[in-house]
Parts: sequence; C-alpha cells; structure tokens
Amino acid sequence: MITLDQVQSASATFLQEKWGDGVEVTNIEKIFGGASRETYRLSLLVDGEKRGVILRRDPPSSLIDTERELEFGAYARIYPTDIPVPEPLFLVNDKKYLEQPFSVMGAIDNCQTDVSLLSVQQKDKLGTQKYTLLGKLAAKNPLDLRFDELLPVPDLNRCAIEQLTYWQGVINDDEIHPQPIAQAAIRWLHKNLPAAAQKLAIVHGDYRTGNFLFNDEAEITAVLDWEMCHLGDPLEDLAWSLDPLWSWEEPHLAGRLIPVEKAIELWKESSGLECAPQNLHWWRVFVALKAIAIWISSSENFEKGESKDSILAMAGWVMTDRQSRILLGYLVPKEAIV
Repeated sequence: MITLDQVQSASATFLQEKWGDGVEVTNIEKIFGGASRETYRLSLLVDGEKRGVILRRDPPSSLIDTERELEFGAYARIYPTDIPVPEPLFLVNDKKYLEQPFSVMGAIDNCQTDVSLLSVQQKDKLGTQKYTLLGKLAAKNPLDLRFDELLPVPDLNRCAIEQLTYWQGVINDDEIHPQPIAQAAIRWLHKNLPAAAQKLAIVHGDYRTGNFLFNDEAEITAVLDWEMCHLGDPLEDLAWSLDPLWSWEEPHLAGRLIPVEKAIELWKESSGLECAPQNLHWWRVFVALKAIAIWISSSENFEKGESKDSILAMAGWVMTDRQSRILLGYLVPKEAIV
C-alpha cells in the first residue's frame, strides 16, 4: 500500500526529471470518490511560480478495467476543441516511480462537482451548459480529431449490438449469483435493436453530473473521466446522462439539474441530431444494463479480494439493487407490479 508521503516524494522526482530541479511539491492531498484511479492533487513551485497538477495512479483493482492510453489520448484530442478538459501533461507506464502507471494533468482550481447546494437558477444554468456541451461533442467528427488512431471504428448499423454484446459478456463473466432482471433486459434488447446510428460520434461513456467541474458562477470548466470513451451512437451518451440513478429522489430532472424534456431539446439543438423516442428508449434500457455490468464487476473484484475498497462493495450491493429496479421499471408496466 503506497503512502501519501511516498506519492509526494516519487512525484517530485518524476517532475524534476521532466521540468528541472526547480520543481518542489509543496502539498499533496488525495481526492476521494473516484473508483477507477487513485487521484491526487499536487501543489507545486516550478522555478518559484505556483502551479497545480492532478496525478491519477492505477490501483491494483477498480470498478472497471480501463485503458490509460485511451483516456490520456482522449484528453489530448479533446483539449484543443471547445469542450473544456484539463490539460494532459504526462502519461507514464513505467512502474519505477509509483509502483503503478499514472498520468499527470493540469489542475483546475476553485471548482467543485457537487450540485446539491446550488439554487434552482444555478442548476438551470449548469444543466443548459451540460447538455449544450454534450450536443457539441455529438456533432464532432471523430475522424477529424484522429480518434480512429485510438479506437476501433464501428459500422453505424452495429453500434448498438457491439456495445450490447460487450456488456452482456461482462455480466456473464463476472456475476457472482444469477441476475434475472439483467438477463431479461438482455433478451429484450436483442429483440428490439434500434435503428442505425445517425452518425459516428465520440461517446464519452460516463457523461453525468459529478464528472464535470464548475466554478462559483455555475460555469462548467472541465469534463472529466474519459476512460470509457469509445466511438458509437451519440444517443448512448444522452441516455447515460438521463439515467434515473444520477437523480435519486428527483427522477424528473436530468442529473438533478433540469427537466429531462429540456435536456433532450438542448441536446438536439446543439447537436443538430434527431432523437426518436423508440431509439432513445432502447439506449436508456441499455445504459441501465451497462451500469449493472459495472456494479457486478466491482462486486467480483471485492468478492475475490482483489480490492477491499469499500466503494466497490457499495457499488456491487446498493447500486446493483437500485439499477435493477430502474431496469424493471423500463421492462414491466407499473400497474403489473404488485
């Protein structure tokens, strides 16, 4: 188990090799809440000037296996665009520094992710930005941004079935006990495949409230956590962002910010794309299944002792139950539940 002091010392050594001896790590803090990487904020003096960076270190186990090259590569390609992301600085696969691979990004100061204390007006402002940005991302040509160098390019007719096949495999491989609701959803999804994707899109993969930073003026300053990025149907990101799991006691709101109907209209206006109800419904069922697969995978890691991080146990227990209830609501009319 690596200590905070060890991370600070090793980080200083690495950054001095990159930027010279005039680098000093003056403070370090661990940022809790992420489940795919260990995250640290480093305060630096670089030749006497203050600077902050974020270090993301691979843990022995996480909620989902991710490719650090993909995540870093996505940041590098998105950074020059109008989608705000942290500046990608270094990707390090060598384990000699921190015992695990890691990446270093520029820090964005005076920002937060928690929307719970915002006013209705602030939430409306934030939600408008959130879905406008998501529409802008959907409108981009991933080939123009060289995402084909990072990711396989699916046929528009196969975006849905390829994603379904992958996450079905995760459930079948990792489930500790039977998942009848998930299996029912898999059968429904196979029988009711949506129309081909309107266009090939950069799919963030985890676009939700909590995965972006905003400042005191309720302005989004960075979209985070691109490790599940892939190329596919833009409706997938929209559906994920609308999942009731992210709203808890406010299911009528998209990500606890704005009404679902408004979010969809903003996305359509910004992306220039259509949103056929039957296609969006398919993707909403799918993303609930995908989430169950992630929670199941975390349960397996915890059960096998690959990690004893409490967030993995919680995700595999509480989140699986909640997501199964969401799936059941999609698949069974409310009047049929007694």
